[in-house]
Amino acid sequence: MPAETYDVRPIGRVRSPLTDPAQAPKQGDEGAPPAEIVLDPAVVAGTAGLRPGAEILVFTWLHQADREVLAVHPRGDRTRPVTGVFATRAPHRPNPIGLHRVTIADIAGPVLTVHGLEAIDGTPVLDLKPVLGPTAQR
Repeated sequence: MPAETYDVRPIGRVRSPLTDPAQAPKQGDEGAPPAEIVLDPAVVAGTAGLRPGAEILVFTWLHQADREVLAVHPRGDRTRPVTGVFATRAPHRPNPIGLHRVTIADIAGPVLTVHGLEAIDGTPVLDLKPVLGPTAQR
């Protein structure tokens, strides 16, 4: 398959007390501390309609992930059999895109304070999407 390139630019960065990937919980509901998403001022208008209490999906570029890994022990537990990375949430994979379901606690200009973000400080944020419920208009 020929290599293709795409123009993807971060819209912001994570500001978190977590500074080492080993510190980050495997899932946001496992005690991830509150974190901030600091948006580029050029995209702040895109937050219109977002409110505290809303759930959003945050897409990140897990910039410290190893892009050469194709199989891992789930959750890093060597007693478990090796599994392909596409069957896990491991950050290590050919294109380390993180998908995080978080709750907005506060919005102050370009800063969204969120709960449940399992990403370390400085992680680039690629996009935000609202979580649509079963009754949401599509």
